[in-house]
Amino acid sequence: MGTDSEKRARKPKIFVLDTNIILHDFMAIRKFQDNDIVIPMAVLEELDKFKKGNDNLSFNARGFMRELDRLSGDNMFGEEGVPIGKKLGKIKVELNHPFPDSLTGCFQDDTQDHRILATAMWVRDRHPDRFVALVTKDINLRMKSKAVGMEAQDYLTDKIEESRVEYTRNEVVTVENPDWNALQGLAFGQGSTPYESLCKEKPMPNQLYKFRMDKNGQKSTVCARYDDRSRKIVLVKSRYAYGISPRNDEQKFALDACLNPEIKLVSLTGGAGTGKTLLALAAALEQERDFGQIILSRPTVILGNQDIGFLPGDQKSKMGPFVQPLMDNLDVIRHCFKPGSKQAAKIDEMLKEEKLLISPLAYIRGRSLGRVFFIVDEAQNLTPHEIKTIITRAGEDTKIVFTGDIFQIDQPYLDMYSNGLTHLGEKMAGQQLFEHVNLTKGERSELSEIASRLL
Repeated sequence: MGTDSEKRARKPKIFVLDTNIILHDFMAIRKFQDNDIVIPMAVLEELDKFKKGNDNLSFNARGFMRELDRLSGDNMFGEEGVPIGKKLGKIKVELNHPFPDSLTGCFQDDTQDHRILATAMWVRDRHPDRFVALVTKDINLRMKSKAVGMEAQDYLTDKIEESRVEYTRNEVVTVENPDWNALQGLAFGQGSTPYESLCKEKPMPNQLYKFRMDKNGQKSTVCARYDDRSRKIVLVKSRYAYGISPRNDEQKFALDACLNPEIKLVSLTGGAGTGKTLLALAAALEQERDFGQIILSRPTVILGNQDIGFLPGDQKSKMGPFVQPLMDNLDVIRHCFKPGSKQAAKIDEMLKEEKLLISPLAYIRGRSLGRVFFIVDEAQNLTPHEIKTIITRAGEDTKIVFTGDIFQIDQPYLDMYSNGLTHLGEKMAGQQLFEHVNLTKGERSELSEIASRLL
């Protein structure tokens, strides 16, 4: 016969979705397997505020409403809801409901969050034979839910396990005292050697190495990368790009990845002042003849749902706060050359002709990226879906470099485990076209490095 808990476990679960789940991923309703979805009316009311605009939240709000309209068609949601798809559950819109009598007056403010929570509790009490949970990325709402005895969960579909995040932060393999002859051949011979001579197992494509040797009291480090096409460990040299040269081993790896035409997708992570954006921009300028356009962009993270149009002034004034950090990096490169030099004049010419374009991400949404060197700064503020959208727009001969710091996230519903930059590093690891480098040492200034370590 089975106990009540066993019967409850066998029935499809019911998940009540908060607004932020839909704004994070409007196709989230298809990621709960055969379980049922409930959308409180308060969620639709909140989505209505986001439907106008050009930012990603607006796109997700409109995308979800179109999907919900397509699923319902000419039918009413009714008591059971409408099917989401093959091997999936059903979805319905539930009217707002008050809190149980025992919690009347528990919450002083009548907010949409409280209406969503009250509706979730009503759904739970209406279905005592089924598991019911409120799914929200709002930590405060999850705490309130738990305080009143309502099961609450985060949206875990695109979260990366902590162990994988650790992997993406420590991807360089250090080998102490490798075979001397093989290392000599790598560093001073052909610049490459079969991986078997230095590695016990076949490495992943673009695995990075530091081979350290202590011979006769002399210590040396050789940086290298595994090239899967040739099945060899290849030497990573210190390269120069448009006035910029690497100051440490990680910057050496990063610049090599950005200059390598075989690597079409690069992820650079690290704290402030480690040189992520500067190296990517220098590499782009060094290769400007190979691309039709260089685009530097970053997401516009503004408080609330106020898009860039909310700011005063014309378009140039509105863009200023968002593109200034990118302009600062460009000025660093410009100052590597004398005023009036050919290189400095080239930068000004590219800016004027928009071969070098610096723009907030919202302004280039929907473009097709063919023969473009595309640098996306502050990518930790993008969702996995946004990262995917950008990459899938890449045309022939396009290279994309994402830079960011997963410990400095400005989006309220993203963290180091669910942001797009972490997702990218975990999902693309092992692909021949992808390389990830984590920069650890700040090179902006001695003061910046001390503050980064101690404060």
